[in-house]
Amino acid sequence: MSRRTLIDKLQYPEVDRTPANVIRQGDARDIPIPDDSVDLIATSPPYYQKRDYGHEDQIGQENSVDKFVSVLMDAFEEWERVLRDTGTILLDIGDTYRRKSRLGVPWKVAEAARERGWLVRSEIVWKKPNGVPNPSDDRFTNRHEYIFHFTPRNNYYFDKFGYKNIYDDPIDVWEIAHDRNESHLAPFPEELAERCLVAGCPPAVCTECGQPKHRQVEKALRQLNEEREQARRAMEKFNDSDLEEKHLKAIQATGISDAGKGREIQQVDNSEDVKKLAKEAKDVLGGYFREFTFPVKTTAGWEGCACDADTMPGVVLDPFAGSGTVIEVAESMGLSGVGIDLNPSENLRLYSDSDFLKGEKRVIE
Repeated sequence: MSRRTLIDKLQYPEVDRTPANVIRQGDARDIPIPDDSVDLIATSPPYYQKRDYGHEDQIGQENSVDKFVSVLMDAFEEWERVLRDTGTILLDIGDTYRRKSRLGVPWKVAEAARERGWLVRSEIVWKKPNGVPNPSDDRFTNRHEYIFHFTPRNNYYFDKFGYKNIYDDPIDVWEIAHDRNESHLAPFPEELAERCLVAGCPPAVCTECGQPKHRQVEKALRQLNEEREQARRAMEKFNDSDLEEKHLKAIQATGISDAGKGREIQQVDNSEDVKKLAKEAKDVLGGYFREFTFPVKTTAGWEGCACDADTMPGVVLDPFAGSGTVIEVAESMGLSGVGIDLNPSENLRLYSDSDFLKGEKRVIE
């Protein structure tokens, strides 16, 4: 799916200010941006003792797993400072073998975060169909990593409807192949970044109070799932009849409480007029009336705060920006992105961070 098609399907609202993108050198434990200024942190920290980047302040080369986890918790403390109250973290983290045994690093990190008050909302399995070949002949080939969904508070932003619209099922197993460049497998695929942003980064945020706009979802009266033959037939019967939308509303109001299990689980108390309309519809549609109790849901709009202030795109932070994939995907989706890395790639475009939160994008020549 092209990024333009994705944006169209997400039906994002218009914002008053343009997105801005910042990529700069810095430490994930000391991020030079204001408190409460980030909506989502989507990142993948260096894996424990996997790669030496040769930087004195690098994370990942600690002499023990416990020390590695402790250093990441220092980063979490800084991330909580920059996250808005409605913000979350989606953290991709791999494991390591030592003396032929897995160390269990991902869950050690998750447990440490939980002990510090973070909520572990999901453990997502990233299934990698084109992972690196396994030279070992005495164990199963590893083809997955973990992505943890952390949040410090309950009222976080999460667009489950938007995610489902793009990827069908919002389940905790993501099958995503590695992107390939000319020389190697890219460590953080664009689709992985995209999924994190679709689910966790609001498209519009109030510039005054920082509250995100939330998607408002409603049932479409006439629109059913056209992939189902019974749904198509139901729509045909309705269009060929003299029934009106008020009949469809009555069907949805009464549901299927007259049938089987529905009688046990639905508590329906409708007026006689509604019951009469529902009966008229059932007499015409027959068994197809049930199709209209499960209409397609659509985006009715986006609801935000009561402030009379401009809106700006949501802000995603990648404190281990690496090759800049998260920031590039954010930019292509009309979102703002902040990338921090001890040693940014020479190929990255660096932006000024002087006033990016107000939507001013200034390229450093």
